[in-house]
Amino acid sequence: MRLAGKVAVVTGGGGPGIGGTTAKRFAAEGARVVVADLDADRAQTVADEIQAAGGEAIACHTDVTSADAIATLATQAYAAFGQVDILVNSAGRSIGDDILTIDEATWDLNFAIVVKSAFLCAKAFLPAMIEQKRGAIINIASVNGLTGLGEEAYGAAKAAMTNLTQNLAVKYGRYGVRANCICPGTIRTPGWERRLESDPLVFERLTKWYPMGRIGQPADIANAALFLASDEASWLTGAIIPVDGGLMAGNGQMNRELVGKLTDEPR
Repeated sequence: MRLAGKVAVVTGGGGPGIGGTTAKRFAAEGARVVVADLDADRAQTVADEIQAAGGEAIACHTDVTSADAIATLATQAYAAFGQVDILVNSAGRSIGDDILTIDEATWDLNFAIVVKSAFLCAKAFLPAMIEQKRGAIINIASVNGLTGLGEEAYGAAKAAMTNLTQNLAVKYGRYGVRANCICPGTIRTPGWERRLESDPLVFERLTKWYPMGRIGQPADIANAALFLASDEASWLTGAIIPVDGGLMAGNGQMNRELVGKLTDEPR
């Protein structure tokens, strides 16, 4: 049990996506889990699934853009389990795309859901982590925050999240608090359902970008988060880790075309 005796708070933890999968993965490794989500029913479903599997979990209805709601989340977490050792900021949503068409409110909402939420949660849970001289903060950013892939507001917010992670790592490492950031590539989550209805071949096209030759699954991110939360990563902090099937290493389609061209040439 890699997380035995530890308590984890997972925002955006409802449903079968990255947050819910991470919550269940942590529970399977012995963590007691606080499942926080704007959708109370989704949070409760994940908590019930954890309990049915023999784990411990509570569900918390939480608006991660609200300081008052985050304060309530912290109160509920400490009342239930007495401590918080791991914070996973996985709440996120991409709204709008082209910077010429989105409005100011849409821009602000992207930043509120992605990076303001991580700030509020860190502010709420850091003091106790500092006092207990241990803690792991895991921010779920995106490859959109590492390079220009469109979705400008979302990408800029995720880039801000990576910088926040680094600052947390530098400032609070002396207290035993680690902060790391996972940047997923394309992950097949329920958020793609509407896109698939209008564009059923989208994953087939996107797969061509990835050197590993497949789209990611929520478990790929949950497994990386598990490592970062565990004592196995005790000397790892401030890392920005793409979990992306090789996307950020280079253009997979371009690479295959170049390799094919070289292979066909006489030597």
